[in-house]
Amino acid sequence: MSLRDDIQKEIAVAMKAGDKLKLSAVRMLLSAVKYKEVDARRPLTDEEVHQVVGTLVRQRLDSIEQFKQGQRADLAQKEEAELAVLKAYLPPQLSAGELREIVKQAAARIGAAAMKDMGRLMKELMPAVKGKADGKLVNDIVKEVLGG
Repeated sequence: MSLRDDIQKEIAVAMKAGDKLKLSAVRMLLSAVKYKEVDARRPLTDEEVHQVVGTLVRQRLDSIEQFKQGQRADLAQKEEAELAVLKAYLPPQLSAGELREIVKQAAARIGAAAMKDMGRLMKELMPAVKGKADGKLVNDIVKEVLGG
């Protein structure tokens, strides 16, 4: 069963349970997936659905930050609740320690030792950690490992 099918079933479960917040978040996710499918003119793969979820997660994180700066704790809480629902649809994320080890191994493999090698190292890393780690975290750890 595909991730998209799981999302559709989750809508029915949330409806039956009367969980309005989860229902709203899952409907928003399904809507985003459908928009992407219309753009692609084909059903999305699970990896592509994970990318859509990742985009929505990043949007929620940005919104939370903006709402907190604007002293809107009520809206920030709503976004945080949606974020918790969305994160359930992401693959397990790598910890900072695991990611640091992967970065060190990739740096040794391609001989990256200075900041000038950052582009090559990122190019090597991103396909391996795509969907499993936030790009900003990867970037920060690469800078740390390369001494930037």
